[in-house]
Amino acid sequence: MFNVPTVVIAVLGALLLVHALHRWILPPEGEAWFLLWFAFIPARYEASELALGGPEGLGPQIWTFVSYALIHGNLLHLGVNTVWFLPFGSAVARRFGAARFLVFFAVTAAAGAALHLATHFGEIVPMVGASAAISGYMAAATRFAFQDGGPLGSWRAHETHAYHVPAAPLRVALTQFNVVMFLVVWFGLNIVLGLFGSLSMGGEDQEIAWQAHIGGFLAGLLLFPWFDPVAPSGGPSAGRSPDEPARDGAEHPG
Repeated sequence: MFNVPTVVIAVLGALLLVHALHRWILPPEGEAWFLLWFAFIPARYEASELALGGPEGLGPQIWTFVSYALIHGNLLHLGVNTVWFLPFGSAVARRFGAARFLVFFAVTAAAGAALHLATHFGEIVPMVGASAAISGYMAAATRFAFQDGGPLGSWRAHETHAYHVPAAPLRVALTQFNVVMFLVVWFGLNIVLGLFGSLSMGGEDQEIAWQAHIGGFLAGLLLFPWFDPVAPSGGPSAGRSPDEPARDGAEHPG
């Protein structure tokens, strides 16, 4: 908590600035305009839903795959995401470095939006929140954190080295008890959220966009080798080739 990587602090600062602009600085009509421009709205991709009253064209269809992750419905939404982002984002930032960390944020956020689009196609309710990207960081952390000498391993000789232990190939990681239990608990919690979960925003209970969480998590789990600068166990430097073949009106909080 007292040695958070600079890039993590920078991202949290950006999330707070965006929240201040969206919820405290812009007038009510400006809030609606902001969501139309930057939230992820599945109806934007359906030709019959062009009467959203907001921007049309290819630009918003592209940038909202990532920009939605910078927006939060209220301080509770932002606070919950911050609690998860600090430990898992910090672990991945120490391993990836700032540039890869930020690209990974964008990629996993986009993956979460893609799965949300596939399961909510044509829906006009905007989705906001960084949970898909944070889920991606959680998945990435499982690839190395439980290894011997890693930050959650049975032993570690040095704090810095703990974040740079070689990652096991995914097929090996999926046989490790700690990794499997983490995955079971994580997916179980998201299934429960999908069945019963909601978050109070603007005085209303809104559905949690759990499909986006799963999209971000799967992207983080599978794409980790493309970003990892540490050579995997018995393999070439990841970041060049993978260790396996490439085979959130109302808002959905992500």
